[in-house]
Amino acid sequence: MGSDETKSTLDTEKSTGPGCDTTSKTCWMIQVVLRIVLFAATLSSIVVMVLSKQTKNVFIPGTPFRIPTAKFTNSPALIYFVVALSVACFYSILSTLATVSAFKKPSSCSAILLLNLAIMDAVMVGIVASATGAGGGVAYLGLKGNKEVRWVKICHVYDKFCRHVAGALGVSLVASILLLLLSIISVISLYKRIR
Repeated sequence: MGSDETKSTLDTEKSTGPGCDTTSKTCWMIQVVLRIVLFAATLSSIVVMVLSKQTKNVFIPGTPFRIPTAKFTNSPALIYFVVALSVACFYSILSTLATVSAFKKPSSCSAILLLNLAIMDAVMVGIVASATGAGGGVAYLGLKGNKEVRWVKICHVYDKFCRHVAGALGVSLVASILLLLLSIISVISLYKRIR
């Protein structure tokens, strides 16, 4: 008799699934909201970085002198930043759609979907964090310069450009933190599902 009760309990748990109960719906809803915020953060960071452009005119008595335009395409690190955040933005759209479909039909949510989300969230954390670090390194050089190799600081000349880059980097740092939270939530959901 004890084995029949255990078997029916296991069958009930399998049919509802430990990752698909009402608590899990809350977890899926949190994931949907975080992924939408991630999309907004990555998109706004991309837009701010791409639109960051500044040209300065210096007037020397007798002739106007134009200093080159500062834009993100002048630095390979900032180009990488834009490409990496574009990939993360596209991923946030796809993962939001997958999460919404799992939220609407919890019975169809599978361990494979949770595993894919956990792996891809971790990959995206690495990509966005590395892009933020690369952009931050270039921004720091622009702000402080490097006296040992005689790289001059440029942020006193291109102040608007530097503010845009700093804003984009700040928002991408938020995106990195969101991806880390999503990665943790995905792993916890997967653990609850296979437990």
